[in-house]
Amino acid sequence: MTFYYDIANKPMIIGGRYGLGSKELYPGRSSCCVDNLAAAEPKNGFTVGIIDDVTGHSLPTTKTLDTTPKGTTSCKFWGLGSDGTVGANKSAIKIIGDNTDMYAQGYFAYDSKKSGGITISHLRFGHTPIRAPYLINFADYVAVHNTSYVRKYDVTAGLKDGGTFLLNCPWDEKELEKELPGQLRRYLAEHKINFYTLDAVKIAEGIGLGGRINMIMQAAFFKLTGIIPVEDAVKYLKGAIEHSYGKKGQKVLDMNYAAVDQGIGAIKKVEVPAAWAQAKDEELHPKTGNQWVDEILTPMNMQEGDKLPISKLMGQADGTFPSGTAAYEKRGIAIDVPEWQISKCIQCNQCAMVCPHAAIRPILATEDEVAKAPKGFEAKDATGAKGLKFRMAVSPLDCSGCGNCADICPVKALEMKKLETQMPLQEVWDYAVNKVTPKDNPMNKNTVKGSQFEQPLLEFSGACAGCGETPYAKLVTQLFGDRMMIANATGCSSIWGASAPAMPYTKNHKGHGPSWANSLFEDNAEYGLGMFLGVEQSRERLADKIKAVIADGKVSAELKAAMEDWLANMLMAKALVLALKSWKLC
Repeated sequence: MTFYYDIANKPMIIGGRYGLGSKELYPGRSSCCVDNLAAAEPKNGFTVGIIDDVTGHSLPTTKTLDTTPKGTTSCKFWGLGSDGTVGANKSAIKIIGDNTDMYAQGYFAYDSKKSGGITISHLRFGHTPIRAPYLINFADYVAVHNTSYVRKYDVTAGLKDGGTFLLNCPWDEKELEKELPGQLRRYLAEHKINFYTLDAVKIAEGIGLGGRINMIMQAAFFKLTGIIPVEDAVKYLKGAIEHSYGKKGQKVLDMNYAAVDQGIGAIKKVEVPAAWAQAKDEELHPKTGNQWVDEILTPMNMQEGDKLPISKLMGQADGTFPSGTAAYEKRGIAIDVPEWQISKCIQCNQCAMVCPHAAIRPILATEDEVAKAPKGFEAKDATGAKGLKFRMAVSPLDCSGCGNCADICPVKALEMKKLETQMPLQEVWDYAVNKVTPKDNPMNKNTVKGSQFEQPLLEFSGACAGCGETPYAKLVTQLFGDRMMIANATGCSSIWGASAPAMPYTKNHKGHGPSWANSLFEDNAEYGLGMFLGVEQSRERLADKIKAVIADGKVSAELKAAMEDWLANMLMAKALVLALKSWKLC
C-alpha cells in the first residue's frame, strides 16, 4: 500500500517519463542502461530490476547514486503495524510542511500481514523541491521501533557515514553487546554512526498508552534530527495531539503530552566501542534444511525478495506454495505473552479455543515423554485421559500478545509476562509440538475441551492480535481440516490465510490438511462450486472403476468388502450438506 503526500503549494514530482540516461531521477537502475549502451556488445532487448539468470537478459545493477540535494534530510522508520509509527510520521510531514518553508515527502511501505506486520516509512525534508519518486537508498536517520528487527532485517542498510541510529529497546550497554548481531555492531563502528537508545515501551506502559509508542519515538526524532528547533517541535506536536485527541478527554491528552516530554528526555547516547569494528557476522537465520524456507521464505521475509534470482523461483512456476511454512517465521512481535500456572489450571482448554494464532495448545504426553522433555516442561495428570500427563504449551515467538487466553481463563491460570522472560519456554514448545507423539483424542472432539486435543491446521497466521475470525477458521480445521478444500473469498481471510511467502494452513502427521485457493473477484461461491463439481466428477469416475473391478471378481474378499464400504459411504458428506441445508444450518 502506498501513500504520497504533496504539501500545498509545494509541488513534488512523484512520477513521469524519464529517459534511459536519467541517473538523477532513477539512480542505479538507469545507470546500468547507459552502461549497456556503452558496452562493446550491448544487449538488444533486456530487463532491468530483476536477476534473470535463466535467460541472461537482465542487466546487473551498477553503482547506486546518491542524488539527494544538499540540505535534504532522508529518514527511515522501521515500525510494527498498529504501533502508531505510520500515523506519527504522517503527522510529522504535516507539521513540517505546514509550519516551515520546507518541502516534505512521505512514502509508506507495508508488508502483507495485518497489524503486527512490518511498516517502513520513508520521509524526506528539504529546502529544495523533492524530485525523488523512489525509496530512500541513503538515509541520514534510521529509527527501529521494534527490538526484534535487529535480528530480522538489515536495518542499517544505506545509513550514511556519521548518520543517526535510534533503537527502541530496554538494553543497557552490556546487553547491547549481547543482543545486537555482530554485523550491526560493526556497521555502527565502521561508519561512525551516532547511536541512541530509548525504552519507549516502558515509557508508554508507565503513562498508560500500552504499546502505542508513536508519540514517544516521534518526539525523539525531532530532538535528534534538528530539522526544526526542538521547542517548536514540542509545541507543534502538542497542537497535533490536541487536534487528534481533543474529543477523547483531558486524560488522553495528558498521556500523549507526557509521551512527548518523556520521549525527548529519555534518549540515551551510546558510545560505540572501537572493538565493535572487529565484530564478526552472526548467523541470523540458521538453515532449516527445508529448501523452500531457506531459499525463498527467509529472503522474502527479510525484505530481500527482489534479490532472488529467477532460477530460485522456477520450481514454483505453477503458482503453488507449500503449506505449513508460517511455522518457520517465529516473528516474536508480542510485548507480553501468557505464562501457564500449572497449579491453577482446570484443563478446560478454553484458552486454546480462543487463541487467534494457535500459539497455545494442550499437550498430552506419556511419563516417558515428560521425563525426556527439556527443562521447564511441567505437567500434571490429565483429567479424563488415564495414564497421560497434561501441559498447556505456549509459543512465545508465535504469540501476538493479545491476552485473549488470559481473559477467557475462568480460574486465571494464565498471567501475561514480558516476552523476554518466557523465551526459555520456546524450547518446551518446540519439544511439545515436534517430539511428543500425537495421541488419540480421549474426549469427544465436538466439545470445547475435546476439540482442542485435535491439531489445529491453521496456525501462526498474519491476523491481527486478538482477531475474532481466525479462532473460528482454526476450529473448523480441527474438526474437518484433514479433508478440507477451501475456496476463499478475497478480503481479510485471504490476507491472514495466505500472506506470501508464509502459508498458515498446514498438515498433520499423516500429511493430510486443507488445500486453499483464492479467487480474486469475490466469486468464491461459484469458485467453490467448480471445485465441488470437479471433485464429484473424479469420485464418480473412481466409483465406476471400483464397480468394474468388483464385477470382474478377481479381488480378495477383504478388498471387495473395503470397496463396497467405500461405495456405500462415498456420498455421505454430500448427504450431510443437503441435510444441513434442509435444516437451514448451511
